[in-house]
Amino acid sequence: MNLDLRLDGSGDFYARKFQPDLRSDRLILNMGPQHPSTHGVLRILLEVDGEYIVRAEPVLGYVHRMQEKMGEIRTYPQYLPNMGRVDYLHALAWNWAYVGAVERLMGIEVPPRAEFIRVITCELNRIKSHLLWWGAYLLDLGAFTPIMYAFADRERLMDILQRITGSRLTFCYYRFGGVSTDVDQRFIEEVRAFCHDFDERLKTFTDLVTDNVILRSRVEEVGEISPEVCRDYGATGPVLRGSGVGYDVRRAEPYSVYPRLDFQIPVYDQCDAMARYLVRMDEMRQSVAIVLQALDALPPGDHIHPLAPRRPCPPPGDVYFSVESARGQVGVHLVSDGGESPYRLKLRSPSFSNLSLLSDVAEGSLISDAVSTLGSLDLVIPEIDR
Repeated sequence: MNLDLRLDGSGDFYARKFQPDLRSDRLILNMGPQHPSTHGVLRILLEVDGEYIVRAEPVLGYVHRMQEKMGEIRTYPQYLPNMGRVDYLHALAWNWAYVGAVERLMGIEVPPRAEFIRVITCELNRIKSHLLWWGAYLLDLGAFTPIMYAFADRERLMDILQRITGSRLTFCYYRFGGVSTDVDQRFIEEVRAFCHDFDERLKTFTDLVTDNVILRSRVEEVGEISPEVCRDYGATGPVLRGSGVGYDVRRAEPYSVYPRLDFQIPVYDQCDAMARYLVRMDEMRQSVAIVLQALDALPPGDHIHPLAPRRPCPPPGDVYFSVESARGQVGVHLVSDGGESPYRLKLRSPSFSNLSLLSDVAEGSLISDAVSTLGSLDLVIPEIDR
């Protein structure tokens, strides 16, 4: 079996690594990019013995977009919209990490009202991201109905956020020193109404899906990831908290007004796909609680610092700023030489680390269980192939 495909004149590196033993019954399979569970953008090369996986190798690089290099040839404001394209499901987290790095390097003060608005909108975006994961994950497992419920709530959130951000998906709302536009009373009322209704909706999700014996048979004791494996690969977010480690940037490295808010960090120590599922379901409840507290404490004042620079030129130096996204720790390492563009920009993507551990976790599992494990990681592939 010749798998040296010579796609670019040099052959397929991963295929050559997976040359099978012709004396055995093992097969080499491509899981993706055509497989529905990889959503058309990820390839996992599998060596299988019957229905069991012997080796698994994620193959990246098909949609590389040079995001870091684009940041180094654009001015700081020009690069702002790119953050919404790195992770289109939780764009505001990346937006925040970037502006936060520039603000830290320049010593820009963010008005209290803008800090609370950032928390409210970022948490709403977190719920929206988790809703899409929930619906798509269950679709990967063969259940169609839940994604309709998820998208009904998600559309409502998109309508709310569109009014103040101007976008429905790739939000670019935060600015150096605050946010682009202030929120009004209608926004506050719509958010409160959503939070009230969504709390009841989550109870429906529990009855419909979480307590369903079919779901539990597909996710319990499947895709077990030990805390040691998480640490080896640098996994963060629900993947890490589903393995019993309560690390969350909002608590471990507090930023903005999160220290002033009362919320819990969901942690489960079962280490399986069900634990990661439950972490995200609980996180949506916690996000609702955060949003309601932030609305109650929303102070009057400026939505952006009146002296915030339109064309910032940070002083020479470097800075690192991180936030907690729906998938884990998002980090921006920024090096400035004093010019209008970053000298060096390094993005820390949680999906890259979370996907990398699949090689260890999938080994010895059934192919069908690998689908469940992969979906439980909640990956955004453009975030990886930046």
